[in-house]
Amino acid sequence: MKKIPLVLATSLLTLSAAVAQKTTTTTKPRTQSSTASAIERDLDIFSDWVNDKVDRVAADIQREKPRLNAEFERQSKRIDKAVDSLTVEGKKEYDTQKTRYENWSIKQDSLDKAARRPATAAQSQKRFLGEDVVISRARPTELPDLYARLVESMRDQKKNWTATDWSAAGAVLTNLNARYEQVRTQLPLEERLRIRSLQGEFRTLEKARNVKDAINEQ
Repeated sequence: MKKIPLVLATSLLTLSAAVAQKTTTTTKPRTQSSTASAIERDLDIFSDWVNDKVDRVAADIQREKPRLNAEFERQSKRIDKAVDSLTVEGKKEYDTQKTRYENWSIKQDSLDKAARRPATAAQSQKRFLGEDVVISRARPTELPDLYARLVESMRDQKKNWTATDWSAAGAVLTNLNARYEQVRTQLPLEERLRIRSLQGEFRTLEKARNVKDAINEQ
């Protein structure tokens, strides 16, 4: 077997080392570039999402807020994990979009609270019953219709009711119940049964709403 000249062997070893070094140095940047591209795509998706939500003007936006906030948290946490891979411009864009959404969210909550806050218990009662009435002095024959008005308001508006609305409506029901207990013996059995049915419907739907809220919070 022929021996390889020393000069040739040295050249081969040098060439192999050079190739290995080139391979090593080119592989690492490729991985970093891939990571940067992925986080940049996430940022583009996040920015488009924020732009879409902040520009929306929807009557039912408040009902969607819990879902939107959860999605905001999911996307922002994903970007936070690799935020150092963003360029300076990318980090600035990310901070801007986060601030835009957070400010928009605070504004929506403030507008909703102001719009739904009853000025007085009397105004809230008028809203649900459709007229000014002193429940503590209502005639026995008026009670079935007052219960019906309250429950009808609940049927028509409950999808848009906040916790404050349910609380206010519950207060009206409590006042009606107190008056009913005072005068129920003056009502015929048919009207008493009607009132019991309306009381039951209100409480059933109120409990269903509480269960739904509890599930959404999990």
